[in-house]
This record gives sequence, C-alpha cells and structure tokens, in this order.
Amino acid sequence: MSSTPRGRILRGAAGLVLAGAVHALTFAPGPLPDWALAITQILALAILARVTLYAPSARQAWMRGWLFSFASYALGLYWIFISLHRYGDLSAPLAVAAVLALSAFLALFPACASALTRRYAPLASDSTPSRILSGTLAWAALWAAFEWLRAVLFTGFPWLNIGYAQVDSPIAGWAPLLGVHGMAFLAAFVAAALASLWQPSRKSRLGSRHALAAGVAVALAAAGWPLSRIGWSAPVGDPLNVRLVQGNIEQSQKFDPALLEQSLVRHFDLTAMPPAPGAPAPQMVILPETVLPIFQDQLDPRVWEAWRNLAARRNAVIAMGVPLHDRVNGRDRYTNSVMGFDGNTPVEQLVAGNPAMRYDKRHLVPWGEYVPPGFHWFVNMLNIPLGDFDRGAERQTPFAVGGQHIAFNICYEDLFGPDLLPALQPGANGEPGATILVNVSNLGWFGDTWALRQHLQIGRLRTIETARPMLTVTNTGITAAIDARGRVAAQLAPLQAGVLPVSVQGMTGLTPYARFGDKTALALIGLALIAAVGSGRKSRRA
Repeated sequence: MSSTPRGRILRGAAGLVLAGAVHALTFAPGPLPDWALAITQILALAILARVTLYAPSARQAWMRGWLFSFASYALGLYWIFISLHRYGDLSAPLAVAAVLALSAFLALFPACASALTRRYAPLASDSTPSRILSGTLAWAALWAAFEWLRAVLFTGFPWLNIGYAQVDSPIAGWAPLLGVHGMAFLAAFVAAALASLWQPSRKSRLGSRHALAAGVAVALAAAGWPLSRIGWSAPVGDPLNVRLVQGNIEQSQKFDPALLEQSLVRHFDLTAMPPAPGAPAPQMVILPETVLPIFQDQLDPRVWEAWRNLAARRNAVIAMGVPLHDRVNGRDRYTNSVMGFDGNTPVEQLVAGNPAMRYDKRHLVPWGEYVPPGFHWFVNMLNIPLGDFDRGAERQTPFAVGGQHIAFNICYEDLFGPDLLPALQPGANGEPGATILVNVSNLGWFGDTWALRQHLQIGRLRTIETARPMLTVTNTGITAAIDARGRVAAQLAPLQAGVLPVSVQGMTGLTPYARFGDKTALALIGLALIAAVGSGRKSRRA
C-alpha cells in the first residue's frame, strides 16, 4: 500500500509532521545543545521549503505549510495546556482543544506564505538560476511578512518566531539592524536556498547552476559575524549592584488567601538577606510579577511600612510586581504594575499606589489580563484571578537608581520588541533613556516546561536588538542576567527559591533597530518581494 498514491501522501504527511516537531525543538527547550539549534532549524525549514516551492499547486503548498507549522506550534506551545488545565481549572479535553485550536490558527500564517510563494514564484526542476533566486527570495520575504503579521494581528502572538532560534548563529549579528523579523527573513532565505540545491535530475543532484541563491544566502548570513562585533552601545555610569529575588511560590498556592502571609514573608526574608562576606550591598532589589497577589490598597498599611523600613535599613530601592488600584479623573483604574520605593517613600504613597517610580503593563494578555468583547463566557470557565486590567502609557519614565535608568516590562511584553523601544529614547521632559532593561514575570503558570527556556531565549534576542543588558526576574524561573550581547552572565535554577546578586553595567547609544524599529526589516522584505515577483513574471514570459 505504501507505493500507492494514498501511501505516498501519508508518508509525506508523516514526514512533515516529524519535521515540524523537530523544528519546535530548536526554540531552546533543552534536548538539543545550543550550537545545534540554528542548524537544526535551517534543515527543518529547508524540508518545508523544498516541498512547498516545488509543490504541484498552491493548494498543496498551503496544506504542506499548514501541516508542518501545526505540528511545530502544537508541540512548541504544549505548555499552554498546563496553565489552562492545572491552574485555570479548564477540563483536560477543552484545554487540549484550546492548544490545538491556537496551533491551527497560528499555522495559517506560514501556510499562506507557502501558498502565495507557489502561486507567484513557482519553481521547477529546470528553473534558471535567476528564477531559483527569485523563488527563494519570495518564500523568505513572504514567510517573514506573515511572521510580522502574526506579531501584530489581534494584539499579536509572535512566540516561536523563527528568528529566535538563530540567537546563537551568525544571523544574530543582523539583529541590531533588522530585529527578529529581519532575522526571520534571513533564516528563511538560507533554508529555501539550501532546499533549491537538491534537484531531482538524473544528471546532477547538486548542479552548480543551482548555487546562485545559496551563495547569496550564505554571504548574507556570514555578514552577521562582522556585524556582531560592532559596539552598538557604550558603558555609562558605574555598574549597578542588584539582587534578583526568585520566591518559587507554587502557582496553585500563589492566589490562596490563606497562604498570602507565607508568600510575603518568604519574599521579605529573601530581600532582607545580608550580602555574602566581601560582596557589595545591593543598591536595588527586584522581585517578580505579582509578588503581592492582591491590590495594594487591600494590604494592611503596617505591612507596607515594614517593606519601606526594610528599604531604609538596606539603603536600597525595592521594586516589586504588584496589581495596583487607584483613581484617575474620578474613575477606578486597575493595572498590572511594578512599584519602586526606597526608605524615604511615604507609606501613604504605597497604599495609594502612586509612588514616584511606577510602571504599568502596556501589552496585556487577551483572556488573561483583559477580556476581548464577546469572550466573557470563556473567561468565566477559567479560574484566573486579576483578569481585566487597564493599559499603561506607551512611554513611561524609567526608574532612576544609582546613576542608571531602568525600564521595566512585564511577562510576555518582551516578546514585542517595538514596545520596548520608546523607553530607550529621551523623554519629553528631557529625562534620559533606559540604560538597563528588566523583565519581571510569573512563569509559574507553566510549571517546569519549555516555556521557561523559550522566554529566556526571547530576552536574549531583545538585548542584542537594543544593545542593552536585561535582567529577568521570575517567580519560579528562569531568573537571569543577560549582557548587552545576548550572553547569559548568571542565572538561578528553576523551581528553587533564592537570590541572584549581579553587577550590571548600564549602556547608552541606539542601535539602528532601536531608532527605526521594524521599519527597516519591513522595507527589506517588501523590496525582496517586489524583486522576486517581478523577476518571476519576467522569466515566465521569457
């Protein structure tokens, strides 16, 4: 039966599912070593590029692109099941259905890219070198264009953008210029060019006339090496001594009112720990998202007084993730925030939620932090507290500590590179741009899964794009310090309570990406697409 058309279809489908599953492994889940992630991804994408660029029809290219991507997303995002079922109290069948439905939707984007490539820039075994170059350019440009669309449509969900798997490859050298979407274009181009080398001709499997696209792709990827050695930013001020606190509060206990005091005491004790002998005292202590799982004005003011007094004794600024309730222009306002204070901050300001240092989350999680219109029925099925917040402003003043300027982002906000850029620019009143980035998260929703390592991989790429160090401070892991070149300088093991003392050198200066955001990459993608389609039409007329 395997030799029948149906058998060949089944084998091809199984091969695409396997290739998609391998592709999911390249987003830093752990089974593959770091050096193998980028190579493995290119090989997996090359399989997809081969079977879509040379597909008999656009419809078959669409189906192949969708099947590969569905398998990749379903495996790579399996951890969403844990948040929905174990902690959100959604039944297992519905949680599985939700993950599969999300994966099916996300797979539409690469499927459309594959189908449009086959429609407007098809390849055949006798294609000329220029035709092959135009086809591979079209596939790469359309893939990257749909990655960008996935990042912005319906508030966006760009997790597992193919650029992240290239964070340790030469292609990462392009990040300060083109960002993750430009890296996605280059990775897709290299994969498609590699796929075009294999020709089903009896005379030549690897003919030199097919190597033009591969040569261009390799040259562009290799150019990342010298680009990665450019100093896009420069040190400013003295290094800042920071303590990162990982409380490791089990998610099932975090919002239990009976265990609130236990959680606060653990974080208080970790914050109050004296430094190791000979180590400098921290100038700043950072605690993760929703350290306080209730609104700040629901807490006894005496507790805030104890925290303020601790900041005074340690002569340090304490920054913690807190849901805030305040009133603005006569209306109640609720935000997922980071609040910073020192020993001179009045307790009344802490109770009111309006200290001098405050960051309000801007990019909220649909169904988790705000309810889209018409979907309250779905949220009512879940047991997710603090689920309807107001958005923060686009540009918020970084925290000024020890001569450095710290810009916070919360949870998956670091997934959206352009959202971090306003904080790097000088403020309207002349205040300096951020010299250090900090992400505070509560990844306890996902247990000890690939989500932790995938999130760290995302943070690493943000530092390369912006040439800024980033601190990641999480409830259960991975708490880490990343330097301005994307290297992890120190980290805590996940699912363990502890503190991570680090010295962070602030950086100043703007990379091209920090200045222009995704505009440069989108212009490149658009030009490549126009050139590819135009060349393809010309060659077909010839």
